[in-house]
Amino acid sequence: MKVLYEDNHLLVVDKPAGMPTMGAEPGIQTVHGWATDYLKRRYQKPGNVFVGVVSRLDQLTTGVLVLARTSKAASRLAIQFGGPGKSKKVSTRARKLYLAMVAGDLEKDSGLPRSGTLTDSVFKDDAAHRMRVARHPRSDAQDARLNYCVIDRSAARTLVAVRLLTGRKHQIRLQFADRGHPILGDTKYGSHSRFPHGVALHSWRLLIEHPTKSERRLFAAPLPGVWQEPPFSVPSESSIESTLIADADWYDEESKI
Repeated sequence: MKVLYEDNHLLVVDKPAGMPTMGAEPGIQTVHGWATDYLKRRYQKPGNVFVGVVSRLDQLTTGVLVLARTSKAASRLAIQFGGPGKSKKVSTRARKLYLAMVAGDLEKDSGLPRSGTLTDSVFKDDAAHRMRVARHPRSDAQDARLNYCVIDRSAARTLVAVRLLTGRKHQIRLQFADRGHPILGDTKYGSHSRFPHGVALHSWRLLIEHPTKSERRLFAAPLPGVWQEPPFSVPSESSIESTLIADADWYDEESKI
């Protein structure tokens, strides 16, 4: 696993597909376990090492993930990611930008605009270990909203950039699958297309407020190599950026999210 950034309060990594963030069965490597071992080795710490998980990525998802190295950082970052608590030191929310390849032509097949917002009411189906869209009012349902922009499309697949507005479990996977466009490789949500490693969902950019320096920090994880190889051959990251600037009215060119 590649370390993207590190200081006394933060550890930012590029998570590979197949590694859970935390809470796996004994013997299975997790991001939390890897980070703990990494910090022990790097700083030659014989005792316990603090690693705070303030946000998670699904096991099959790749990309940028921030961890806290101190309890102060953990509490302030948790608030940015929608967790409980208040702090005068936290003035903004974390912002996430993902890239995803979904099945089919999003515009032609579903008539969706090139750029827009998806809004649903979602709930957890514990028996099936997945999320679902509520068709009728439910007491346990929560709002799920995201911005998206089509970057590239063909009859077989569409590359979309996605900015989360809420942070529900499996949110991106569910909302596109419910419209008939599951993420490639995501068999849980109906994909019949194979993907070499995990699913075609990548946490591309993350914007947070540094927990102690009162300044915004942008972190980015490059696309995995398989995305740029046939048959996927997605556009370059500079081309993706240009499309966002041109077509996504929700995209903030200054912050890059």
